[in-house]
Amino acid sequence: MNKSEQLGVWLSLIASLMVPAVQAETGYIQTVTGLVAAEDVGTGLAHEHVLVDFIGADLVSPDRYDRAEVLAVVTPHIEAVRDLGVSLVVECTPEFLGRDPLLLRELGERTGMRFVTNTGLYGAVNDKFLPPYAWTESAEELAARWIAEFEHGIEGTGIKPGFIKSAVDRDEELSEVDAKLVHAAALTHLATGLTIAVHTGPGPGLAQLDILAEHGVDPSAWIWVHAQGAKDEDVLVAAERGAWISLDGVRSRSIDRHVALSRKLRDAGYWNQVLLSHDAGWFDPAKPGGGEIRGYTLIFEEMLPRLRDGGFSEAELHQVLSVNPAQALTIAVRELRADSPE
Repeated sequence: MNKSEQLGVWLSLIASLMVPAVQAETGYIQTVTGLVAAEDVGTGLAHEHVLVDFIGADLVSPDRYDRAEVLAVVTPHIEAVRDLGVSLVVECTPEFLGRDPLLLRELGERTGMRFVTNTGLYGAVNDKFLPPYAWTESAEELAARWIAEFEHGIEGTGIKPGFIKSAVDRDEELSEVDAKLVHAAALTHLATGLTIAVHTGPGPGLAQLDILAEHGVDPSAWIWVHAQGAKDEDVLVAAERGAWISLDGVRSRSIDRHVALSRKLRDAGYWNQVLLSHDAGWFDPAKPGGGEIRGYTLIFEEMLPRLRDGGFSEAELHQVLSVNPAQALTIAVRELRADSPE
């Protein structure tokens, strides 16, 4: 960016922090086709993908695939889960990994599905998907980029992000760049009210909550993505502090783990903070025909029957698939409360 552009993003950041743009939008979720009242969301899947390109930040480009082909391949999978009652899909592919809001908008127009896209940067996998500016810019400068997408839309499309997607490596401690991404996400949340979803798994989740606390951001603004891969005791501490717990890698071979952790969280009183999803889809431009697409129906076909058999009520299933996604994605600045657990 030149000096004029830098001044512009800094002024935008300062203005946003002084008067949060979210104030008039509380109670809504930002989809690729506009704002939707949280109460009208219906059943939602909180962590899925349509297309992901693993080529790396230096080579990723929409020129690597044909949108028409992607639509032809993915549409039947979206229609299948739509016919099971799902009306909202949170699409978690970040920038420099194949994020394509225009693809999501067209897919939504074809199928009637509402999609939510994101802003932010992905710092996992040894930083393969970070652009050069992630290393040189400050957390404030990164936040200014993400705030600009929230205010003006992504890359000239006019399509706005509905949450912040980031990622950190699995190391026990946050790297310098990963910590910076979390700081930037906290600043962006305070300016926009967008929820922060961080690919964490067994990585340092509680350390991220500590960074958010430094900025006065409440844990309820943060989603522990892939929490089924973490230690139960850490997940329970995060839940006690108020974070969202995303059990999002549902496969046939993982259902025992998901059911067990779901029961543990329910019995501990945290079921109203749990999100369920498949982390499925994954059209890969590097593979013929996008490779093998994993569908989005397994929760309804296999996991919900298991939960019912295990004593979960219909009200509890409605809570985790309809109430919780809407609350988690609602645009609202969530400041740290004086009574929040430390």
